Amino acid sequence: MAHNSTGSGRKRPGRLFLVVLVISALASQARAQSPLEYSIATPRPINPAEGTTTPSAQATQQQNPFLGSVPAKNTGTRLEISLKDAVDRGLRYNLGLIESSQASADVHAERLRALSALLPQLSANARQGYDDISYKEIGLKLPSIPGLPALPSTTGGFGYQDARVSFTQSVYNAELRNQYRAQKSDEQASILSVRDSRDVVVFAVGLAYMQVIASAARVETAEAQLASAREVDQQTANQLKNEVSPEIDSLRAQVEHQSAEQRLRDATNQLEKDKLALARIIGFAVDQDFALSDSLAYHPLSGMTFQDATEEALRSRADLRSARASIEAAAFTFHAEKAQRLPVLSVSANYGGAGVNAGNFSQVYGISADVSIPIYTGGRIRADIQQAQADLARREAEYEDLKGRVTYDVRVAWLDLNASDSAVKVADRNRSLARRALTQSRDRYANGVTNYLEVVQAEESLAAASENYIQSLFSFNVATVSFARALGNAETRLPQLLGGN
Repeated sequence: MAHNSTGSGRKRPGRLFLVVLVISALASQARAQSPLEYSIATPRPINPAEGTTTPSAQATQQQNPFLGSVPAKNTGTRLEISLKDAVDRGLRYNLGLIESSQASADVHAERLRALSALLPQLSANARQGYDDISYKEIGLKLPSIPGLPALPSTTGGFGYQDARVSFTQSVYNAELRNQYRAQKSDEQASILSVRDSRDVVVFAVGLAYMQVIASAARVETAEAQLASAREVDQQTANQLKNEVSPEIDSLRAQVEHQSAEQRLRDATNQLEKDKLALARIIGFAVDQDFALSDSLAYHPLSGMTFQDATEEALRSRADLRSARASIEAAAFTFHAEKAQRLPVLSVSANYGGAGVNAGNFSQVYGISADVSIPIYTGGRIRADIQQAQADLARREAEYEDLKGRVTYDVRVAWLDLNASDSAVKVADRNRSLARRALTQSRDRYANGVTNYLEVVQAEESLAAASENYIQSLFSFNVATVSFARALGNAETRLPQLLGGN
């Protein structure tokens, strides 16, 4: 959305917002306060995400790990970085992706723990014992023999050694089997969530990169305006000195010259802050000097319909597939809770030797089969089943909501692409016309046909047209990045949409 107005003051473009669970790009045009917003949900490991917004960029920076990174050291040299380089660095150093990967490692450990409960358990143990056993304790009553001294009440101290290998195996336990299947599905969901996190990193890096490009273009425009204002200021000063121009024209030229200098300082300051935001996302040190090597010129979208895009997103989005795997995990958990009512069969055995010492060992072993059937648990199993059933219903509802959100993301990005595509073409034509108008106004002023006020108005019109073009191109590129995120597989999709840049 663009607004044109005249005047020397201009409000600077808004900052880039990537939120905890909704990453947004906000960029306001010159002399305008209406933001352009694009939002895509940020994933959480395993479970689908729910979007939220925060009003403060500082609060967002503190809460959203995808805005942070593990920074590398300053190389001491100026680096030229392309969009592909920035994305690669983001996928390596971005804090959000690192945390997502570590969460996936935790889920993998849980799956291995569930698997171990189904596998045979082997252990070896050795014992050196010293005992003095009471006959009364074991219920043994020795008879007394007349004429003989009374028998001792204990066996007396003796030592022995025992060494065995023990084996246990669950033969049938439906609860453990379903718990393992649930953990396996959770692991698959976590892997897919990491893939979706990679798409979020590409999205975040792409938006930050586009913001820096737009700010650099504003700096170039401000430099050109300053050069033009300086030239006209000198011209009016000469005309005033030669008494062919009124003093008010010289005053206006000086005001425009000073305003152009301030606009350049503001634009340069904004560029440096946008570069810092990009550096934080891709893992550059704060004091690392770098410049962007890609200009990402206008490249219209072609060869895809909205229906094709929607089908592609429903098929490729990793967060949607992760949510589906989470439903499977919840279903297996539900079956595991129900299986608590079934019998459990297990076997155990041990084999080894025992004796006074290792040289006098005798063979010892034991074999047992155990069957356990729950008879009364005080309603615990019923409560576990109800809780698992509620969790399954909740995940199914979240999955259906996520499907709708994916379609919504594609639709919004599609509409933004079409609207910004038209805006870029109109802004480009308006900029060309404004340049011609400024050239004619300056010629008219140099020939004494008009006063300097017409030149000032023409300069303001060109400045507004240039800002509108920069903002329109930025909006188009942001819509392209959002569209790549909405389709899924953003790492490969984004270069295609940007025309191979």
